[in-house]
Amino acid sequence: MALSEQWCFYGFYWGEDPMPDTRLIVLFLVLIGAGVTYLTWGLAGPIAFILKLRAIKLGGLLVVGAAVGLSTILFQTISRNRVLTPSIMGFDALYVFVQTSLVFFLGGLGFSQLPRQHLFAANSGALILCSLVLFTLALRKTRHDIQLMILVGVVFGLLFRSLSALMQRLMDPSEFAILQSVSFAQFSGIDRIELLASFIALGGVAVWLVWRTSVLDVMALGKREARSLGVAYDRVQFEILCAISLLVSVSTALVGPIVFLGLLVSALAHSLMQTHRHALLLPASAMIAALILVAGQAGFERILNLQSTLTVVIEFTGGLLFLILLMRGKIQ
Repeated sequence: MALSEQWCFYGFYWGEDPMPDTRLIVLFLVLIGAGVTYLTWGLAGPIAFILKLRAIKLGGLLVVGAAVGLSTILFQTISRNRVLTPSIMGFDALYVFVQTSLVFFLGGLGFSQLPRQHLFAANSGALILCSLVLFTLALRKTRHDIQLMILVGVVFGLLFRSLSALMQRLMDPSEFAILQSVSFAQFSGIDRIELLASFIALGGVAVWLVWRTSVLDVMALGKREARSLGVAYDRVQFEILCAISLLVSVSTALVGPIVFLGLLVSALAHSLMQTHRHALLLPASAMIAALILVAGQAGFERILNLQSTLTVVIEFTGGLLFLILLMRGKIQ
């Protein structure tokens, strides 16, 4: 069967393998169980009101987890490096820079009075616009050399962090406290309109991935091999970067930056699936990330009574895994 004629959707194949992968089915069932547990654990009082709040938070956890998992696998596909995530391009630094600029110029009171939907639109719009400008200019100047583009992203990330640090030093302590509360991932108080917009963006990327899954397998072979097999490498590369930009932007604008979750999820997905086929890796990474967030948030809310935050544990675990992968030399 020709490459363009092979159809695959979330582990279901029409062609070489007509049966779904049982590991994806198990992951899906476990994720469903975790979601039901999160919704019903310790349910008391006004049930309808509590279920509504939990359903919105659960939707945010699922959307963010799926976006982080998909974007990480896509970024590692075009960079051909298993220890890199989209955060290396400075998305988190740009997000913090936007928040810092708003608090610095509007003041703490003015920032607090901004409508949530407007703030979400400003954050996601700034992230998407800056990333697309970076991708377009960097790829054009470097002749689609992804490694040089990553270095350019690292430089801009350092620039954004330096500017943010400068403005933070000039801030009033009360304004700095407001900034700190929005500079890290927060899963409480997710707005329904923002969640719907993020879900639509995620759905659009998912539809594109269904259409391009088999092409992604070829892209992972490298530029020369992909071109020899008839793939328009430069165009597909830019499409992948646009998809990564959209996923990372909406997830970061929705809850804040989570730097090392993608690295953790990618390592788990590769270890579980033991394949390079994106029809298996992509849904597996999305469900693993969502499962980590849902199960972790349920534990922190119901067992630890929010004595700590989930992002702290995720960042610590992901950072430790990053060091282990480096020491073992697993960079490909």
